[in-house]
Amino acid sequence: MHENIAIMGGTFDPVHYGHLMAAEFAQCEFDLNKVILMLSARPPHKNGESVLNNEHRLEMLKLAAADSKIFEVSTLELDRPGYSYTIDTIRCFQDHYPEKTIYFIMGSDALFSFHTWKKAEQLSTMCRFIVVTRPGYKLEKNHSQYANLPAELWENINFLEVPGFDFSSTDIRNRVRQGKPIKYLVPPEVEQYIKQHGLYKGLEAKDA
Repeated sequence: MHENIAIMGGTFDPVHYGHLMAAEFAQCEFDLNKVILMLSARPPHKNGESVLNNEHRLEMLKLAAADSKIFEVSTLELDRPGYSYTIDTIRCFQDHYPEKTIYFIMGSDALFSFHTWKKAEQLSTMCRFIVVTRPGYKLEKNHSQYANLPAELWENINFLEVPGFDFSSTDIRNRVRQGKPIKYLVPPEVEQYIKQHGLYKGLEAKDA
């Protein structure tokens, strides 16, 4: 039987319910057999920014995915030297699963910079893309923001509306730094892990 798998990459610093909802909605909408949560070790777009060490981010991701039969945490990019490039990850999965259809889940904001990704034109034809948007948010193909995107990319994009939370990992880190609660923003196990290890305290606010 043919199978569909999806890769959802990110720094997950920390993982939150927005990430998990996007993955869960994608699994249902596109009949995915598995969603791979891919932790980025050295994402090039965050070059120069402070990212929590791999061990803590990986442990929180494992805690968040523990109760799901669909989610699987991968350390592929942690184990690979150098920067984490999406095209290298997709190529690796194609080699290992040539009979499966591969999807890549990303947020709508990622489209703005997709043309700067390594070998973007080639990447745009290698898999299907699930672009997560908030309900009612329309992406206009002819908008000037997307002028540099590879034409082939539009043929491989699927849009997925997910009830949006107006927060990000940056917001969560800042709330912890300010001593504000993060309950209902992250899984309880992740919240407890952050408290137990004293993570994100004293950090400066950064965009993400």
